[in-house]
Formats: sequence, structure tokens, C-alpha cells
Amino acid sequence: MTAFSLPTNFHAVVIGGSGGIGSAICNLFLELGATVSATGADARALEQTTLKPDPKLRLTELGVCSDEGVAAFARQHDRTDALINCAGILARDQEYEIATFQKVLDVNLTGTFRTCMAFHTQLAASKGCVVNIASMNAYLALPRIPAYCASKGGVVMLTKALAMAWAPEGIRVNAVAPGYIETPINEAGRKDEAHRLRIADRTALKRWGKPDEVAGAAAFLCMPASQYATGSIVAIDGGFLAG
Repeated sequence: MTAFSLPTNFHAVVIGGSGGIGSAICNLFLELGATVSATGADARALEQTTLKPDPKLRLTELGVCSDEGVAAFARQHDRTDALINCAGILARDQEYEIATFQKVLDVNLTGTFRTCMAFHTQLAASKGCVVNIASMNAYLALPRIPAYCASKGGVVMLTKALAMAWAPEGIRVNAVAPGYIETPINEAGRKDEAHRLRIADRTALKRWGKPDEVAGAAAFLCMPASQYATGSIVAIDGGFLAG
């Protein structure tokens, strides 16, 4: 094993692993030799996933808003070396409705906290790590998605708080903050050529990102090479926030 590889018998749990960024993270961990337990929110999410079949992959339906469901899912595992929180939703133009606002926060923020707490004991036992998926919108707000922006800002501060709280147990907690990444959640918007090019031109690299490019950062934060990193938020946004 090198500093830029995963330890032998490494087990990663990827919540929301059936999604665009989540599936890229799962596929990379599998390529690196890990076993992966991934989840999707419902049967449709599992059916539509781009995850590649692999004998080291276990895919399970899980709603992150259920205390009992998340706790039961955690109990199915004897050891967890990394917990990756990718589950997330948004509802453009609908998040000013209280019920929708609360739903987005429950999935994106409380759901992240819920899974962290459910796997806390296992992560302490393995001296493991957590990688939360935040967003560029934790720092740069958009008017159509107030709940999403608020939830991702919360994920950033939750990451920092847990990093401080769990450091004595040897658990590292970091986050990745993606920018405009080509995923199913924005596929419809990308069909508008003017919109797609306007976003690309706003980045330093003049293009949208790929899910694989987020996956690389998530994997690095689980490797020995990053063992001094905790409470860090790594922006993967093509330089959008740098401008």
C-alpha cells in the first residue's frame, strides 16, 4: 500500500451512491479495490443508476429521512472505513414553500447528520473518515433554490463541527464542494446551449465538471496521503469561486 492507495479490505459506505456523483465515487472506490455498500433513495433510483455491476458492490434502497431505517442500515455492517454522504435533492422555484424547504433540509443536512451518527461507532473503531458532499452553493447563493443553498451551507459547518468533535477518536471529517458538474440533476438545463456556455465561460477552466473529477477528490480524502486533513472543504468547481 502507498499513501495514494486504500488499505487492504477497505469498506466504504456511499449514501446516495446510485446518483450521478455518488455512482462515480462508488466506481472509483471499486477500481481502487474497496468493497462498497451504496444506497439509493427508492426503487427508481436503483433502476436508473449508472453503477457498474461488481461482486464487491452491494446496493440497497434507503431513505435518509428515517431514523430507524438509517440505524438499521448501519447495523448491517460490521466495519466501515469511510462514510461518503452524497444523498441530496433540490426543487427549483418550489423551496419557498415551507414543506418543501423542510424536506430539502431533512434530506441534505439532517440526513447527513443522521448517517454520520448512525456510523459513528464503526468509524471510531476503524479510525475511519467521513466525506460529505457540500456544494459551491454553500458559498454562492442562487435565488431559485434557497433551501438547497441553506442545507449545503449547513453541511459545511456540520463537517467542521464533527471534525472537531470526533478528532480525539481518530475520525477525520472533510467535505467536497462541487461546482457545476454534468449530472442528471442539471441535464435539462444543459440542453439550453446559451445557459451551458454561460456557466462554462464563468469558470476558469471554461467547462463543466465531470462526476469522476469529484470522485477523485473524495477518494483522496480517504487515503493515508490526506491523514492530516480534517475539517477541510475542497472546492471542485473549475475555478468558479476563484473569479
